[in-house]
Amino acid sequence: MELLYLLLAVIVIILLTTRLRLHPFLALLGVSLGYGILAGMPLPELIEAVNTGFGGTLGKIGLIIVLGIIIGAFLEQSGGARVLAARVLGWIGGKRIPLAMGVLGYVVSIPVFCDSGYMLLDPLAKSLTRKAGISLAGAAVALGLGLMVSHTLVPPTPGPIAAAGILEADLGLVILYALPISLLALAAGVIFASRYAQRTPLEAKASGEPAVQATPEAGEEPGFIKAVLPIVIPILLIVLKSVLIRNTEVTGIYALIDFLGEPVIALMIGMLLSFLLPRRLNREMLSSSGWVGKAIMSAASILLITGAGGVFGTVLQRSGIADALGGMLAQYEMGIWLPFVLAAALKTAQGSSTVALITAASILLPLMPTLGLESETQKALAVVALGAGSAVFSHANDSFFWVVTQMSGMDVRTGYRLFGLGTFLIGTTAALGVWACALIFA
Repeated sequence: MELLYLLLAVIVIILLTTRLRLHPFLALLGVSLGYGILAGMPLPELIEAVNTGFGGTLGKIGLIIVLGIIIGAFLEQSGGARVLAARVLGWIGGKRIPLAMGVLGYVVSIPVFCDSGYMLLDPLAKSLTRKAGISLAGAAVALGLGLMVSHTLVPPTPGPIAAAGILEADLGLVILYALPISLLALAAGVIFASRYAQRTPLEAKASGEPAVQATPEAGEEPGFIKAVLPIVIPILLIVLKSVLIRNTEVTGIYALIDFLGEPVIALMIGMLLSFLLPRRLNREMLSSSGWVGKAIMSAASILLITGAGGVFGTVLQRSGIADALGGMLAQYEMGIWLPFVLAAALKTAQGSSTVALITAASILLPLMPTLGLESETQKALAVVALGAGSAVFSHANDSFFWVVTQMSGMDVRTGYRLFGLGTFLIGTTAALGVWACALIFA
């Protein structure tokens, strides 16, 4: 019954937001409460799940969203985004923007969480597509899929590392198989974005002032180096923390790196660097009616919708749907396909890729001997298969779905058709890669 309720909930969300034009925040909140009641959750537990889901989600990514939008607003209004676009277009050409964004997303998401990575690269995607005069859909979907591929498949992201630890798989072997398989999935995602998603008209609006794009006077735009710093410096700080703070006593310089490499602090530094972009910074730009004020106003809707998406995911997790799905799927002997199907079912049911990876690995552990997954190679491939499954299928209960769709301006139906379908494609492509490696090496 939980699966039936989940399917019904997804259909209702789509109908409410597309046919009845209800705000996604109201649709998500109402459906979350309705699902919890139908699933038989005690009312106090349901209310607690709603509060925890909203606060927990915004506690993790709320400030990141606001800071990212402020950085984007200063890049847009100062002309820095156009400077970046002109230089990058000169390097890659106007026809390869989805490829560039997919590769950038893939690289950035290895040390940086998807939400942070998208907020950092979103201004570049918008400025590139505006400069080239093409739809934002291809670049936005390619960026989201590139971030998702490495987030779910390539250590040192937390999910694959946790799954490898639970299954006692050799991390070096996991990386050895994850890299080529993830690149195969990335290629599929970029082709999907450039050949299919790109056909959907989608206007790239300026951050912080959706209806108006500033046009600085000639000679007032910042230089390329100054324009790229608010994006590159936060990424470098987060990467440094990821690479250096491993099994190291966090003291002295390491404590400083650990602090500066926190995504919120790194993006605050990026925001301060973005304040250097205008030729003359004045108080009006930082006021409630200036660039910062307009950016924060545009962030409000995204924050509410993302928080409500977190509510939906938390209610699903607390309802016990993961346990029901895990118990049902564990009965079937599917070999190397079981980790993929198990993680995909859990991801689709409760929204979080990391939770799906860890939960599916815990369910899979006692079944490994029965499934014949006992060698080091088989364990490593099982971890990659779990990662492939955890990319399938991003929809309304995944906070990253709302970051991608709201920042790019997609409605819910378009988000399902482009980004949701894209995550299904990259996950199944990666699963086919795992299956091929199992036939050859295992």
